[in-house]
Amino acid sequence: MVTDQGGLDDKSFNASAWKGMQNAAATTVPGVTITVKNVASTTAADYEPNLTGFVNQKCNYIQAVGGLMGDATTKIAKANPNAQFGIVDSGSGNSNIYPMQFDTAQAAFLAGYLAAGYSKSGKVGTYGGLKIPPVTIFMDGFADGVAYYNQKHSKSVQVLGWDKAKQDGLFANDFASPPKGKALSDTLSAQGADVIMPVAGGTGLGTTADAAAGKFAAIWVDTDGCSSTDYCKGLLTSVQKNISDAVRDAVLKGAKSQSLAPADGFIGTLKNNGVSIAPYHEFDGKIDASLKAEVEQLKNDIISGTVKVTSPSSPK
Repeated sequence: MVTDQGGLDDKSFNASAWKGMQNAAATTVPGVTITVKNVASTTAADYEPNLTGFVNQKCNYIQAVGGLMGDATTKIAKANPNAQFGIVDSGSGNSNIYPMQFDTAQAAFLAGYLAAGYSKSGKVGTYGGLKIPPVTIFMDGFADGVAYYNQKHSKSVQVLGWDKAKQDGLFANDFASPPKGKALSDTLSAQGADVIMPVAGGTGLGTTADAAAGKFAAIWVDTDGCSSTDYCKGLLTSVQKNISDAVRDAVLKGAKSQSLAPADGFIGTLKNNGVSIAPYHEFDGKIDASLKAEVEQLKNDIISGTVKVTSPSSPK
């Protein structure tokens, strides 16, 4: 596995993908021993040499992580047609790249609705690591969930940090800088946001640390932040992508020489449990029972198609 720039211990998508690799290695496959290894990318310039390094080691399956790796993975895959690649958070750019994508707008819609219902100030906020589809899809869903809450309850909760119509908002331009995350959430908090969702990998830890200190509530992304970070005390919920299972299943298919064609790629939804919101953990007693029930019903309505969730960044 080749990580994105956030590193293996980003408490987010790189860590989740590596867990999937490890889970595959721990799975018994008759006649096959699965050995996994990883290399971290510090900058985008590392992607191609890191991927090529695993091609040269004749790895049976090479996992790329993150939408930023899409171009590099396509280039190396085309140059090595006999190697099998997989990528998280990107479509396939070649016949030997298996895509794993997640319609996180669906789960973020639930989080936005929850945030709007929980907010006392009438303002909630979000920011991203970079302005790329795997990030903005969360922000789209979050904003639409708030709008849906407003519609259902005749409220006017504001979303700071993202304008879905303009597809523009607040970005750290970094996935590994907690100080930058803290600075952005300080700005949102000063503007009145009492629930903030960073979509920025390790950068978001600067926000969740302040949330745990009681400055506001936060929403983590990619993983259940109560399991992956030290800041559960400040987390209202998390918008999860089931990256670990998707990667595990891809590795096992590769080990069994089953099809890993792009057409067989995985798209995570609420219906197949590829995306979800985490339990409320320490906030469970702070959320009105009626709001919890509304969120659960909303989940069912999205799954049934009664409520449509759309984003320009949703995987096709």
